[in-house]
Amino acid sequence: MNGGTNLPDDELIEAIQESRQTDRAILYLYRQYSEYVSSFIMHYGGSRQDAEDVFQETVVAFVDITKSGKFKRESSIKTFLSSIARNIWLNELKKRERSDAREKIFESARDEKEMDVSQFITERELKQQLRSLLYKLDESCRKILTLFYYDNLSMKEILAHLPYENEQVVRNKKYKCLQQLTLLVKNDLLVSRQVR
Repeated sequence: MNGGTNLPDDELIEAIQESRQTDRAILYLYRQYSEYVSSFIMHYGGSRQDAEDVFQETVVAFVDITKSGKFKRESSIKTFLSSIARNIWLNELKKRERSDAREKIFESARDEKEMDVSQFITERELKQQLRSLLYKLDESCRKILTLFYYDNLSMKEILAHLPYENEQVVRNKKYKCLQQLTLLVKNDLLVSRQVR
């Protein structure tokens, strides 16, 4: 391999295929083509580091293709290197796109989970505060409201648990108990702000 600045493609390929002076051949590839390929990569959105990484991969791929005899010399080395670099860069862009999409999905799922947890905590705290207000009512009111709202019992079913004459009396008592609880909630500033 001569030491001139321009090396014919055939001589470069022979040096790589025969593993003669492979390091010098690779150095020649870097000197001759790295700026050209790097500018191509940067033109299509890559950084200087991206361009360097892609060119390294391009040289490795070119050496492998050349050593295996798959380089058919249907194009110049410059054109072939550009083609390899373009394919490597397009694949990298696809990977990044998929990675960005996965990241967005992850972030939205994480935000949703954080909101679910936050909402759960808020609702739990609100229920605890309401429960503490419920215990400020007398026992019969507590029992009626608990059976109706927490246990989802009908007036007829509640009547079986309490000493009232009929369902209408239970309805009236529930209404009065609910009014008392509403007044307690309105008076409790913390709860009333969260209920609004």
